[in-house]
Amino acid sequence: MLTVHVTDRKTIMKLSWGGFAGTRNMRDLSARIEELGFDSIGAVETQHDPFVQSAVMIEHTKRVEVMTSIAVAFARTPMTLAYAAHDLNSLSGGRFILGLGSQTKPHIVRRFAMPWSQPAERMREMIRALHAIWDNWYEGKPLAFEGQFYSHTLMTPNFTPTDIEHGRPPIHLAAVGPHMTEVAAELAQGLICHSFTTERYVREITLPAIEASLARHGRKRSDFEISGTQFIATGHDDKTLAKAVIAAKRQIAFYGSTPAYMGVLEMHGWGDLHRELHRLSKRGAWEEMGRLIDDDVLNTFAIVGPPKQAAAELKRRFEGVFDRALLGMGNNIDAAAELIGALRSSS
Repeated sequence: MLTVHVTDRKTIMKLSWGGFAGTRNMRDLSARIEELGFDSIGAVETQHDPFVQSAVMIEHTKRVEVMTSIAVAFARTPMTLAYAAHDLNSLSGGRFILGLGSQTKPHIVRRFAMPWSQPAERMREMIRALHAIWDNWYEGKPLAFEGQFYSHTLMTPNFTPTDIEHGRPPIHLAAVGPHMTEVAAELAQGLICHSFTTERYVREITLPAIEASLARHGRKRSDFEISGTQFIATGHDDKTLAKAVIAAKRQIAFYGSTPAYMGVLEMHGWGDLHRELHRLSKRGAWEEMGRLIDDDVLNTFAIVGPPKQAAAELKRRFEGVFDRALLGMGNNIDAAAELIGALRSSS
């Protein structure tokens, strides 16, 4: 996964890598990515713990930002998140970003065995609870947070971190629907658009929701970062590109089968595709699902082509829209290096 940060909303400036496919060689890969000139690395919570990954990345880098993109919030409590994020930010010298996401009800209840209800309200309270804990640690305020879902009222000196010189890490919240998007613009320092999104959905649904919520809560757009997660299928030869296309189709099919993301497909008139993907997912027919993703759907959700072509398409779609774009590329570092070169040469 590659991260591109648009610092002036016109030119793509920062380039970062994230989302390793597995933990093998993570130490060497992290150092190599920094050496190549990337600006940040992301840790994804799929098959591995994002906080463990982040610690390894931090230990083997000196300059890049490290971001969970994302950590599953509802699999944890505000207190466990507060400690993990604090430790990583302190360990990195202030280079850590806490990226949170809600996940979906089946995963929270059936995989993590945690409660699920009113996800937007629960997330709003979780972020407020995190800041109440950090207010106690960093500013010495009494810990007296009592909410509908979480209560934190006990903190003694023995359990209070003392390495507080780098302060609280920023929180970036993943969102698809308007309610979670509103929470992000109200309380977080940034929003992470889900990978299962499109240029049209971002422009017509996400951006207006962000602007409205920021205005409602008296916040400035210049103080809020929008990250966009994009599938990218690229390669320096036909074989590598074809492999990346298959992987992208499978990812699109997986997310397209999830009811929570149905609205993105329906916007494009592909509601029937969601229903068929959902039916096949119940049977575990994952490979068959990938074959249902035609080139029209693929090219709407993913950026496809050789590195130079992919770089040009990235700029066309999202330059001036995303402040940070997270691009899924597996461990294809060679292609990512070519993509970075193409982006920098055209800036």
